[in-house]
Amino acid sequence: MNTNRAPLERFYSVIPAGGIGSRLWPLSRASAPKFLHDLTGSGQTLLQDTVDRLEPISGKNRILIVTGAAHKSAVQEQCPDLTSENLVLEPSPKDSTAAIALAAAILVRREPDVIIGSFAADHVIGSQEAFIKNVTEAVEVAATGKIVTIGIAPTEPSVGFGYIKTGEKIDGGSNAREVDKFVEKPSIERARKYVESGKYLWNAGMFIAPAKLLLEVLAKSEPALHEQVQKLADAWGTDAEQNIFDSIWPGLKKIAIDYSVAEPAAEQGLVAVVPAKFSWHDVGDFAAIAELQGGGQRNHLAVLGNVTVLSDKSNGILVSETGRLVALIGLEDVIVVDTPDALLVTTKEHAQRVKNLVDSLKSTGHSDVL
Repeated sequence: MNTNRAPLERFYSVIPAGGIGSRLWPLSRASAPKFLHDLTGSGQTLLQDTVDRLEPISGKNRILIVTGAAHKSAVQEQCPDLTSENLVLEPSPKDSTAAIALAAAILVRREPDVIIGSFAADHVIGSQEAFIKNVTEAVEVAATGKIVTIGIAPTEPSVGFGYIKTGEKIDGGSNAREVDKFVEKPSIERARKYVESGKYLWNAGMFIAPAKLLLEVLAKSEPALHEQVQKLADAWGTDAEQNIFDSIWPGLKKIAIDYSVAEPAAEQGLVAVVPAKFSWHDVGDFAAIAELQGGGQRNHLAVLGNVTVLSDKSNGILVSETGRLVALIGLEDVIVVDTPDALLVTTKEHAQRVKNLVDSLKSTGHSDVL
């Protein structure tokens, strides 16, 4: 992978903007998933925050977004600097491998030495300065022929995340370490052992790699999917694009990039991890949003949206899209999400069960509110 360009000059940011975010129903819907909402009170959506975070690293003209065809107008409206050549539309959700591999295949046709970094559209990052430093370091390591992930220091023995077992430190003055292996979401007992050992980091799903290397690993682990992605990339932007996508896309295997690329690459000694120096949240449910907003504090109610609230000895979070008056009395750790056609009331303890409710709505034919 010899190149005359400096690693950062080769870098292209990729933002897979997919997923419904079913644990954030009824705010997050198939037509308006969570990355299109302001869930932090920043005044911008999660997608806009992600673009702003990456722009100082790759430049605004080197950010490619992969999203559902149904979200094209919303994404273009929220990201007016995005050019058509940097917007890839998926006919239907096919998990992260299809999105990231297609982006890699498209970009490698433009620049054979390109290094891509994949960053989810719906994460919340603390220090921008630390994020830039960590990603820059990851790009430098990737240029040596590695797939690099950014690991998050666990703050608790969480069972909601996958883990990365770190190995020896990589030579060359970097903070990066070899990745011994990726570990599935563990039991609480195993998670405690991981955290106590100090050898494990949370897997935040950020991957930085030479596009060619990523595709080479995919070709060995999932040859059929790799071949299909190559055909899609060949057709992208041509007159044949629609027909090729119509024929190939429905048959693509749904698989996360952790399984198709990261795990096989780790077994080959090709993966490194840079420990993050920034705080990170995946905003997985309303309890996480409440914590971000300080809604877990005693007698504090976090409020998102233009709404009048009367609160008496209540804490938690209220999210409103209706603007109508909401009164809460004596409720601990409450979650209230008020939208024009659906109202959710639960507690932080049961926030993860919202996904089960969404599954029930699907199975009972209530797709009109999904």
